[in-house]
Amino acid sequence: MTTVGRVDEPLWRPSAARVAGAAITRFAAEVGARHGLSFPDYAALHRWSVGDPAAFWTELARFAGVIADWGDGPALEHPGEMPGARWFPDARLNFAENLLHHDGDGAALVAVDERGTRREVSYARLRSEVARVAAGLRDCGVGPGDRVAGFMPNLPETVVAMLATASLGATWSSCSPDFGINGVLDRFGQIAPKVLFTADGYFYAGKTLDSLGPIAAVLGRLPSVVRVVVVPYVAGSLAGRGLLGLPDESPPPGGAGPALRDATAFADFGTRGAPLSFVRLPFDHPLYILYSSGTTGVPKCIVHGAGGTLLQHRKEHLLHTDLRSGDRLFYFTTCGWMMWNWLASGLAGGATLVLYEGSPFHPDPGVLWRMAEAERVDVFGTSAKYLASLEKAGYRPREQVSLGPLRAVLSTGSPLAPESFDFVYRDIKPDLQLASISGGTDIVSCFCLGHPALPVHRGEIQCLGLGMDVRILDADGRELAPGEKGELTCATPFPSTPVGFWDDPGGRRFRAAYFERFPGRWHHGDYAALTPHGGVVIHGRSDAVLNPGGVRIGTAEIYRQVETLPEVLESLCIGQDWDNDVRVVLFVRLREGVAFDEALQKRIRDAIRRNTTPRHVPAKILAVPEIPRTLSGKIVELAVRNVVHGRPVENTDALANPAALEHFRDRPELAT
Repeated sequence: MTTVGRVDEPLWRPSAARVAGAAITRFAAEVGARHGLSFPDYAALHRWSVGDPAAFWTELARFAGVIADWGDGPALEHPGEMPGARWFPDARLNFAENLLHHDGDGAALVAVDERGTRREVSYARLRSEVARVAAGLRDCGVGPGDRVAGFMPNLPETVVAMLATASLGATWSSCSPDFGINGVLDRFGQIAPKVLFTADGYFYAGKTLDSLGPIAAVLGRLPSVVRVVVVPYVAGSLAGRGLLGLPDESPPPGGAGPALRDATAFADFGTRGAPLSFVRLPFDHPLYILYSSGTTGVPKCIVHGAGGTLLQHRKEHLLHTDLRSGDRLFYFTTCGWMMWNWLASGLAGGATLVLYEGSPFHPDPGVLWRMAEAERVDVFGTSAKYLASLEKAGYRPREQVSLGPLRAVLSTGSPLAPESFDFVYRDIKPDLQLASISGGTDIVSCFCLGHPALPVHRGEIQCLGLGMDVRILDADGRELAPGEKGELTCATPFPSTPVGFWDDPGGRRFRAAYFERFPGRWHHGDYAALTPHGGVVIHGRSDAVLNPGGVRIGTAEIYRQVETLPEVLESLCIGQDWDNDVRVVLFVRLREGVAFDEALQKRIRDAIRRNTTPRHVPAKILAVPEIPRTLSGKIVELAVRNVVHGRPVENTDALANPAALEHFRDRPELAT
């Protein structure tokens, strides 16, 4: 390893031993020998992976030891169609079977929360708990095609519930408990789950917050639910509860809040000693339903298949992260972010998942790093916003804790600023792989990410993902050279392309979302550039999705809350680039005679926080006399965002009132 000071040189290079020992080095050698190919560098391996995708993904499945009945059909059917290509059409597999093939006393899960409580679950215990909960789900009539939902903190019970759902061939979907009532209904109300898992509450920043009240309100408008399973997380100390059972003296589920219909305590759900079994289903059978940000209405329900999710995550963990059996894998995430799903897949490789629940800054900025030291974390994942905030807080992990095993830090959610690269190598650890990664909920994986045997360049994502045929295009669909900024697209099929959107007959909305802008290609909505090093720089979203702290927020979710206030006629929300991140800025047009004062701003913020999440609350609220709209009556967030950032607005002829943009230009309130 070396760290260097020259701008044009890498911040870090892997040692020769690390390169030689990396799984991706072994994979390239094995594939080359089997196919009579030579891969002198990563660029050559990547070219082969996208030039012969059927061979690449077949080899990946073999190398990763994926458990499946592959059948006699092709690896890829209809390879020239996007959408329409189908991967491994004759294969049958089960996602949970692939995550639970390890057994014994080794730790599968380690759960820590902001209060310092800790719990460990072995692989053997995890298997038995999944079998028990799966039996309970079967008793509720859950089977292939049914939906099971989680309104859950990041707990072992959440992992158990997901795996039990997947073992039956049912489909899992989750929200974190900081979602408001409307936010939950906007999601679960569309998919009509049969069983819902919830905790009684959660802890955040030293506060104990209730979940039973909100979930009772949700259930009143969610008639599809036949059973609620309650984890008694805040009823007492985490140790000795949950997976370990409820003591007799504990209050019944709902005892701390309104009664829930047909509720069962988690420890009492299912049959202890039930055998563990797995239903093998087609490769593209629905595994997860994740959600878009809800920019133009209620969130889109993105359906991801079991096989594609499994292959992508195995590739990213094994080849791009060099995750090994017995490693401790941590990602700071909630159950409402796709990184929770990504983290869970680490079980397939025999890793120990380190789950953290709570604020990453409570009781102080060092809480996650003391945990990383105590748990001997090998791979530490977080968001770009967290790293920037950690630096601003003045906390230097290198001076406070010993991070000997740590060999990789992963960052996603928003582009990682060059200054944060410096911070990691200066103040966390000089000898590690810093992997900025980028993809999203839409593909439940990455288009570009890390490589354990390549150098790290300041401000750059290391490489394009194997099997991901990424091309950067201009507005007219012409491919751009390295260094030129444009739209990130993918030119050929990949397995984690969503199965589709829930309740989208004929796939019309699905095609419109990803394939209409550049027909025959996946259009991701990121503004990006390739680099001369073979890496990638993401310059932000090219659509109107807000991304403060890496959390995808749809403007429509905010509008629905703001415009319930009688004082507000209409509103418009943008993300303003600010301090190496994005902050939410809300513009409101008020009724005549209404005073725009602090009291009104507080009511607006309270309404947003109460019914969505704290992350939706705008950093700035400003009043404007007019909102710009298109000729068809749609508000134009992107045009306003460009004006706020001093960028030109193209095609103002499409606006019914282009002069309204001047109300947003050079606002002094947005300079601080």
